Amino acid sequence: MAICEYLPRALCRFPAISDSYIRQARQVIDEGFKGIVREYGSIIDIVVRPLQLFLNYLERLFTTSPWTVVLIVMLLVVYFGSRSIRITIGTAIGMVLIGVVGLWEDTMTTLAIVTVSTLIAIIIGLPIGILMARSDRIQGVINPILDVMQTMPSFVYLIPVVVIFGIGKVPGLIAVVIYAVPPMIRLTNLGIRLVDKEVLEAADAFGSSPGQKLWNVQMPLALPTIMAGINQTIMMSLAMVVVASMVGVGGLGRNTLQAINNQFFTFGFLNGFALVAIAIIFDRTSQAFGKRLQRHSEVVHG
Repeated sequence: MAICEYLPRALCRFPAISDSYIRQARQVIDEGFKGIVREYGSIIDIVVRPLQLFLNYLERLFTTSPWTVVLIVMLLVVYFGSRSIRITIGTAIGMVLIGVVGLWEDTMTTLAIVTVSTLIAIIIGLPIGILMARSDRIQGVINPILDVMQTMPSFVYLIPVVVIFGIGKVPGLIAVVIYAVPPMIRLTNLGIRLVDKEVLEAADAFGSSPGQKLWNVQMPLALPTIMAGINQTIMMSLAMVVVASMVGVGGLGRNTLQAINNQFFTFGFLNGFALVAIAIIFDRTSQAFGKRLQRHSEVVHG
């Protein structure tokens, strides 16, 4: 306090005044936020109801179907996506091992959550990425938002989601989508902007409208980069599943959280192995599919 003898009184009182204003502002914001939730809670429930039903349906489909049917369908998807026997065999081995250690049902629950969150991220991210690619002004507005979304600690996403939607699968799903959608937006924007200018000039010379140029030229050429965005979205969804288990999301994330809380090393390791196996399957399949698209576009436009 001795330094205050040499400073104006207002400066010495500034920290206390600032702290008081901050507390008042926080209280007003929190109360206003809770008031909005109380006022429009029924509307929020109606809006998220279809999402809840779709997630429950997909989870029941994955968990109640015979494991042989699920495995065969999964291997077919992996093979036609990657056209690689090695990746398909690796997928079969990984999924069989997951079943052997007794984590099949939890893995199916996690697959349902990741599938729904990835689909939502694509539906949201693709049009936003297209808008960013077509307008520098929109890109300038959205880029700082994406920067905040990607640098914010993942636990922070749970706070507003839980306040608005409560505890359950849907709040966790929404938190996963918020965390995973930025790569989809960024790489869609990047892929469209990287399309060769000479190709666009040729499309203009043939009289293509902006819509025709987008869907017939830019999107096909940008598809490998967009696939990379989908790949990153899937990886980030899997990473966020463990964090989202804190608000009621089941599956492997919940098991991992329980293992951490109870210091069950083996149980946690097995769930981690299952998550890694799924991540590798998705990563290798989507990367192989993206490379095939790249080769196809080089042949067509090369």
